[in-house]
Amino acid sequence: MRMDDVGRPGRSRSAGFAAWLLVCLLAWVLPLAAQPSGTLSDDGFLDLLERKAFDFFWTEADPRNGLVRDRSTPDSKCSIAAVGFGLTGIGIAIDRGWLTREEGRARVLTTLRTFAEGPQGDAAADTIGTRGWFYHFLGMDTATRAWKCELSSIDTALLLAGVLDMEMFFDRSHPDERRIRDLAGTLVRRVDWSWMADGGETFRMGWHPEKGFIAARWTGYNEAMILYLIALGADDGGRSRSSGPGSDADRRKPPVTWTAWTRGYRWQTNGSQGHVGFAPLFGHQYSHCWVDFRGIADEPMRARGLTYFENSRRATLAQRAYCMAVPANFPGYGPLAWGITASDGPTGYSARGAPPAENDDGTLAPTAVGGSLPFAPDVCLPTLRAMAARHGDRLWGRYGFRDAYNEKAGWYATDTLGIDQGPILLMAENHRTGAVWRRMMRHPVIQRGLARAGFTSVIFP
Repeated sequence: MRMDDVGRPGRSRSAGFAAWLLVCLLAWVLPLAAQPSGTLSDDGFLDLLERKAFDFFWTEADPRNGLVRDRSTPDSKCSIAAVGFGLTGIGIAIDRGWLTREEGRARVLTTLRTFAEGPQGDAAADTIGTRGWFYHFLGMDTATRAWKCELSSIDTALLLAGVLDMEMFFDRSHPDERRIRDLAGTLVRRVDWSWMADGGETFRMGWHPEKGFIAARWTGYNEAMILYLIALGADDGGRSRSSGPGSDADRRKPPVTWTAWTRGYRWQTNGSQGHVGFAPLFGHQYSHCWVDFRGIADEPMRARGLTYFENSRRATLAQRAYCMAVPANFPGYGPLAWGITASDGPTGYSARGAPPAENDDGTLAPTAVGGSLPFAPDVCLPTLRAMAARHGDRLWGRYGFRDAYNEKAGWYATDTLGIDQGPILLMAENHRTGAVWRRMMRHPVIQRGLARAGFTSVIFP
């Protein structure tokens, strides 16, 4: 019997039963195959973890414009930060053979064209951004501002990090690869850094067309290192592309300083080890997804004999120690159950963290652990495997780990988030091969940014 005969009148009952049985078997076997098994090697587990995380960015994107949903719900808007993580994810997928170079190249080109050609302006609607900055959330169909969200400085930076990475990845002479590099350069060069500084030495967190700049500024240690490094390295002081100090390039030179950013650092000691504090773990991870801080340090870190990589390792271990010390409050916590960061929870989305405890309600997020894989693989990898084994399909789904869970409340998230899967995917790859780090550390923008921030090579015991 030919396959095209299935379902036609006159087929045998035995054939119909066989087809039904096959469907039932596939419905039972395929979900199991997508779940991690205790028999997988560590490398096999990481293969599965990365592949499922990448599937989010490929499947939850609109191939017509390259926009990626914020979360795995049909009505979700696009998160431009998720687009940035997803762009780098495409490079990982090509290297690992999950995509052809042609498939990835076409999607990246489409995505960059959407942001480069989208309408810019100060109007409250029907624009993708203004002055080179982009709105936090965009309509998946319209590629313009969603709701009344802010023009986001940090989310623009996370998007641009992925753009810069693709500029390095697609380095061949193919016309589409040359176009990708041209568009990447355009997207970075046209950002009006001075405007977002709004007369200060640090960046505003964002801007609304209805009411102007957000009062808060990016100061002190958090996820915004990548914003300052790109800004500091994005131009060359107005020299190579300008005719003098009054040129447009010179006016766009960022007035922000790394010194002003580090002025807000808060040092804390946990046990015998000190580090720059930021309670939610994502602040110790996002910039590290693209920038390799091993073996380099700026002035504040040199003074402490640390690198930012070591700082993130200490923050990771401090949080694990915290979760081991408070099991009476949250019986789900322990040496293989930790990871507190911004996530959904029983009462909604919140920036949770520790130590010190910040909005801690017993909610743990696998991305907090996966995003620290390069810093402390000896504790992160066993924890991820234990989370998958203990919670099964309550926590693991089509795209790998869902957002979060809370054992005390008996609550499990139903959604998978792009800003969760991004750090898991990128940091797992950096832990395994360092591929993203190698590309980005060769980019002139990152090299200039690090140099202007005062980073030098260091050797600490």
